[in-house]
Amino acid sequence: MDRILIDDLRVMTVIGALPHERELAQPVRIDLSIGCDLHEAGRSDELAATVHYGLVCERVSAMVRDSKDVLLERLAAKVADVVLEFDLVDEVDVTVTKLRPPVPEEVQSTAVRIVRTRREAAAPPLVAHTALIALGSNLGDRERYLRFAVRELGNVTAMSQVFETAPVGGPEGQGAYLNMVVKVETPLDPYALIRRCQRIEANALRQRDVHWGPRTLDVDLLFYDDVTISGEALTVPHPRIFERRFVLAPLSEVAPERCPPDWDATLPASEIHARGPLAI
Repeated sequence: MDRILIDDLRVMTVIGALPHERELAQPVRIDLSIGCDLHEAGRSDELAATVHYGLVCERVSAMVRDSKDVLLERLAAKVADVVLEFDLVDEVDVTVTKLRPPVPEEVQSTAVRIVRTRREAAAPPLVAHTALIALGSNLGDRERYLRFAVRELGNVTAMSQVFETAPVGGPEGQGAYLNMVVKVETPLDPYALIRRCQRIEANALRQRDVHWGPRTLDVDLLFYDDVTISGEALTVPHPRIFERRFVLAPLSEVAPERCPPDWDATLPASEIHARGPLAI
């Protein structure tokens, strides 16, 4: 499991059973090893794909300052509960150290270490969202660009076969497109996901010089769960899905329930043929 480490977080709090410990705050040290899947963050470079360690520190510190627990064990359990409230956390290893232990012997510190998982905590289960994404290319090594997009999206759970289609709109003289639709399970919110799609296009050297012009790679978000968004930055579902045979043909293989009835018979005919599965 991937880990995010937070070391030596110092907080003043009331902790302990002795009378003077109940009257004055004392420093405790908190060390966290947070278990989570960081593959998405490594690919997307999006803050939404990881656990914001700054927010973890703020929320843990606020809780600890307000606590007046007797036992380190209790405080450590409460710290674990706070960390497990973050969406992407599967497990947390918590060490709470009392820096001024009230014992007559010479001892630098005393500590409690616990490990808790999401399954054990009263935290909500991790949520994966389902996105349907259309891929297209009509420049260069088209299949290589499609493979690049599939690899960069990550956690692709279903793929249509590849369809070759004549270009629709745009300047004359363009080459034929390769189109497909993939289903992706993702923890990203729709805005983070569309930024990731745009980054994948940029990394494939996508140029936006001509409207509907030739491109190395299109990565278009068609659906995100059952969410509807209408704004300048993002529109979901994609506004032109139901006008495009080159989208509906692959979409019908991955998510036929998303296609309108009789779409194949009612849409104008266009030059399109299946080439088979993408060779990954």
